[in-house]
Amino acid sequence: MSDDRDIRRAVELLCKGRLVAFPTETVYGLGADASQAAAIARLYKAKGRAGTHPVIVHADTAEAVFEWASVVPEQARQLAARFWPGPLTLILKRASHAGDFLTGGQDTIGLRVPAHPVAQQLLQGFRIAKKGLAGIAAPSANRSGSVSPTTAAHVRADLGRDVDLVLEGGASEVGIESTILDLSRASPVVLRPGDISAEDIANVLGNPLAQADAGAPRVPGSHVRHYAPRTAARLVGSGELDAAIAQLGTSAAVLAFSPPDERVDYWLRMPREPRAYARRLYAALRELDDAGCEAILIETPPDSADWAAVRDRLRRATASH
Repeated sequence: MSDDRDIRRAVELLCKGRLVAFPTETVYGLGADASQAAAIARLYKAKGRAGTHPVIVHADTAEAVFEWASVVPEQARQLAARFWPGPLTLILKRASHAGDFLTGGQDTIGLRVPAHPVAQQLLQGFRIAKKGLAGIAAPSANRSGSVSPTTAAHVRADLGRDVDLVLEGGASEVGIESTILDLSRASPVVLRPGDISAEDIANVLGNPLAQADAGAPRVPGSHVRHYAPRTAARLVGSGELDAAIAQLGTSAAVLAFSPPDERVDYWLRMPREPRAYARRLYAALRELDDAGCEAILIETPPDSADWAAVRDRLRRATASH
């Protein structure tokens, strides 16, 4: 776990426009000073990310992060009181000082207060050092479109020398990215499912949520193909898994709920509980990706609301190029 000296060094680097990877409860983030256009350009270059794709701004308190919004509706304050610090990102109308380089040219911005203690220490130290408006823009700390990192080792393997410092914080507790909720329009809409469900949010707001539509803002993790291993991966129904294994044999790696099959050399058995599955998912995909197999077969999760976030990640990870 990173100590106070590491945090101070990270704050110094961020203030100088450098890149610092840090743990959150969802995945590891690649951080840059949200007020420095050159720092954000460096971040986009390190990730290989398109400049039209927005990033999420993080701060240590709701009060601090809401400074990046021009309008903070009462619904946002209700959700912040219930879920922050935590794995929820709110999309609000951006403040005038939130530049196009953060928002991909949109009039909205994504905001979050992460719960991980190392992230909290970093964000608080950064706010104190800046003596005013402070936010850290932080997409996942990996090459754009690939499997997100849930350990510091994953970050180093992906980004190498492109990141100036990697803070240690153990394995991510949630394991998949935050829920993204759009509050910039008339009706709240979940634009990316996560650990906090639409039902959780609706229970706080007192009304069911609207469905996403073509007018929704662009948000992280919305590409058709995302979170994807290098090895070709596909979803396979439970009843089709045996036939798929028979066809591929030892050239397949398998991610499944069932016990290992002796015909397959690389088989990872996954939990049947959705949060436990999510926590392990990205590390499992990375492990199978490194096995050198021809294909990864992934047993399709149940089609129920509590598996929505996992299904979303797997659907994008297995989409065609």
